[in-house]
Amino acid sequence: MKEVRYFYVPDAANQVELPAEEATHALRVLRLKGGDEIFLMDGEGSFFRAEVTAASSKRCLYEIKEEMPQQRAWKGHIHLAIAPTKMMERIEWMAEKATEIGFDELSFLNCQFSERKVVKTPRIDKIVISAVKQSHKAWKPVVNELVSFKEFIQTPRPGRKFICHCYEEVEKKDFFTEISGILNEAHAPAASESPNADVATAASESPTADVATVASESPTADAADITVLVGPEGDFSIDEVRLALENGYESVSLGTSRLRTETAGLVAVHMAHIARRL
Repeated sequence: MKEVRYFYVPDAANQVELPAEEATHALRVLRLKGGDEIFLMDGEGSFFRAEVTAASSKRCLYEIKEEMPQQRAWKGHIHLAIAPTKMMERIEWMAEKATEIGFDELSFLNCQFSERKVVKTPRIDKIVISAVKQSHKAWKPVVNELVSFKEFIQTPRPGRKFICHCYEEVEKKDFFTEISGILNEAHAPAASESPNADVATAASESPTADVATVASESPTADAADITVLVGPEGDFSIDEVRLALENGYESVSLGTSRLRTETAGLVAVHMAHIARRL
C-alpha cells in the first residue's frame, strides 16, 4: 500500500509551493520528486490531492488536482483554557493528545497560583501542527498567547462556559452531564415547531430571511460552543472561582478523582467527544 504523505500548507488552494520547513521534510527525508502525489491540509477544513511539479534542493512546487472539503464531527467550538505547568513537557504532551482527539482552540492562563508565567507558543503551535498531520485533522486548533485570568474571563465568548475546580464549599455540576445536555439541546428541534416545520418554512415567513439568518437567530445556534477552564496544580484561588461565576462561568467537576493539570485538560476535551456520540 502506497504511503499517503500529508503536508500542512495554510491557504493551500492559493499557493503553489510548500512552506520551507515542509519542503525540507519532503525533499531531504521523503526525497520526493516531480510527479509524486502528495496531500495537503490547510487547517481550515479542506484536504487537497496534489502533484509535485518541481523539486530542487530547497523548494518543492505543487499543482492541486482535487480539493476535498471535510465535514466537522463537532458543530460547535471547543475552547480549552489552561494554566501551564512548571514542566512544559507535560503541557506539550497534552496539546499533542488533545489535537489528536480534536478541539478548536487552546489558551493559556496566568493565575494566582500559576507555576509558570511564560509560554513559548510558537513551540506549542509546531507540536499542534505535527499532531494535526499525524492524526489527519482537517482543522488546526488555534493556539493563543498567555493572558491573565481576569482578562480572559471578562472577554465575551459564545456558548456555555465552565470552570473546573476542587473547592468543596462551591457547588459543582458534573461536566460530562452538562456537555451531554448541550449536545442534546443543540440537536433537538424547537418545542414550538410542528412535526413538519423546517428551516425553509421559517425563512419563508420573512421576505428577507434566509437559512443562515434563521440558524444564527436560533437560541441553540451556538449551544454546542463551550469554553472550559482548567487551573494550575494548586487549583484556582477561591477568589478566581467566584470571579468566574460572576462572569457567567458554571462550576463543574470532572469526576471524583483529583487530576493533574494536563490530565484534567485532556479529560475535558475527551469528555466532550464521548458526549457528542450520544
